[in-house]
Amino acid sequence: MKEREADFSRVREIVEAYRTGMAERIVAQDELLRGMLMAWIAGGHVLLEGVPGLAKTLAVKTFSSLSGLEFKRIQFTPDLLPADLVGTLIFEQATGGFSVRKGPVFANLVLADEINRAPAKVQSALLEAMAERQVTIGERTYPLPAPFFVLATQNPIEQEGTYPLPEAELDRFLLKLEVPYPTPEEEAAVVNASPSHEGGPSSLNPGPGAGKGSKAPVIGTGELEFLRDALELVRCDEAIVAYIVSLVAATRPSPESRKDRKYRDDYLKYISFGASPRASIALRRLSRIHALLEGRDYVVPADVKSVALPVLRHRLVLSYEAGADALDADDIVSKILSVVPLP
Repeated sequence: MKEREADFSRVREIVEAYRTGMAERIVAQDELLRGMLMAWIAGGHVLLEGVPGLAKTLAVKTFSSLSGLEFKRIQFTPDLLPADLVGTLIFEQATGGFSVRKGPVFANLVLADEINRAPAKVQSALLEAMAERQVTIGERTYPLPAPFFVLATQNPIEQEGTYPLPEAELDRFLLKLEVPYPTPEEEAAVVNASPSHEGGPSSLNPGPGAGKGSKAPVIGTGELEFLRDALELVRCDEAIVAYIVSLVAATRPSPESRKDRKYRDDYLKYISFGASPRASIALRRLSRIHALLEGRDYVVPADVKSVALPVLRHRLVLSYEAGADALDADDIVSKILSVVPLP
């Protein structure tokens, strides 16, 4: 019992140090910061969506500085090639053979900035890296460093020069985190902390020493391993698992429900395709992590509800009727959470 209490005490210390470190440069955005930490523990990837200027890139850079791990940023553009991402073979004239030049994806943390600006070939190359933790260059396959964490950003308002991510790649993101506008009070804090001139020092921007080796890591590999070990203490009852499965199943319209007037008039008419079992796995995994961060060794329905939106919002394909009624995925998931009975 004392060992377990010590473990949870250490978890609280790590989480508090992480929050303090992020707060030095990021104002508010609590859901964003918590979601990034949860995905880091779970070993999944994160898609960040928000209009420009909401500190998405800054949040990722700050996260990398707290990890002390190798970080690479890739600016996605329409002329990007797969070789620019994963690397390529270089002919060595001296030896008459080829050598491998590894691309920027060979890092522990990868920021895929404006990911929806890259064409399909580049997205496919990133999909292999995200799904398999490996890339293929020439005829050989190379493992990526561990841990490997992709944080991708995209702008939801621009359509020109963009390539919407296919559902298969969206499903590879463990979470989709939406970055909202700050409140007036939060924006005032941002303004007051901004530098007096462009490029000047600011508490909101990493200094020249930020990044790998700048200070003792707060969420480095040692802390990550500890958090994952502590996660084994968190149990998830079969009733909670059944609730998770029911939530995900409720997103899937059946052929019968499409014909039944009762269901067609309900939320199911707004869904063309529901979530796969990968969503159920993600919900259980993240519910346990949420319970761990709350200091509990058991999962309750509130944990499931807390992570349902970021887990499911990018896994639903909505019908034209949803757009016609000005409904988005969050509205549909919230409705499902209200109608599926609690265990």
